[in-house]
Amino acid sequence: MKRLEGKVALITGGARGQGEAEARRFVAEGARVVIADVLDEADQRVAAELGDAARFQHLDVTSEGDWQAAVDATLAHFGRLDILVNNAAILKLVPIEACSLEDYRKVIDVNQVGCWLGMKSVLAALKDAGGGSIVNVSSTAGMEGVAGGSAYVSSKFAVRGMTKAAALEFGRHGIRVNSVHPGGIDTVMARPPEFSDFDPASIYSGLPIARIGKPDEVASLVLFLASDESTYCTGSEFIVDGGMLAGSTFH
Repeated sequence: MKRLEGKVALITGGARGQGEAEARRFVAEGARVVIADVLDEADQRVAAELGDAARFQHLDVTSEGDWQAAVDATLAHFGRLDILVNNAAILKLVPIEACSLEDYRKVIDVNQVGCWLGMKSVLAALKDAGGGSIVNVSSTAGMEGVAGGSAYVSSKFAVRGMTKAAALEFGRHGIRVNSVHPGGIDTVMARPPEFSDFDPASIYSGLPIARIGKPDEVASLVLFLASDESTYCTGSEFIVDGGMLAGSTFH
């Protein structure tokens, strides 16, 4: 039997990168998936390639109305909802001194408020399904600071914390809530203009696993947390970073 047979998932930021990899893996494992994003053209392409097991849904994660519409569309099309993957995020790297309040709040709204709204919006549907799994994608920046990343770091620490609060609140309903903390993963978001002068090979060569990570490697971990293989896991952090947070080596 496939690992997500009979389950329905809603994945935000599903049009590309980690979200796309998760959507493809979930469908391969038997799930039906709503791929939600603001990138409508890419969103529709991925859903079309996955066939009847997937549908696209426009979703601005900062909009409570969009969230309700996405949940309603999921229930109308697939009849239930078992899994939420809060994957949508944006990255802005700028020193605090030069960061505008507007830019700071934009990152917080998408990465932090969007995650919170997602959990709140799917709760009734997951209760009706008899339980389920919420996977909140944080970052290694939710475990340590990043110079120039005050907004991103703040948002990802918040995702880590709200995951624990939600796990405590939702556990009695059979709903598990965990956070995933990727390190450097080879996606469009991980190659912002601010990194144009950096060579990825030199950045990651010092890791125990001396390379940048792949979206499929994050998808494998998210799949585990979404599936019934992780039924005793909740309120925890799961790191996929090639050993980035393990410590330092001296040669």
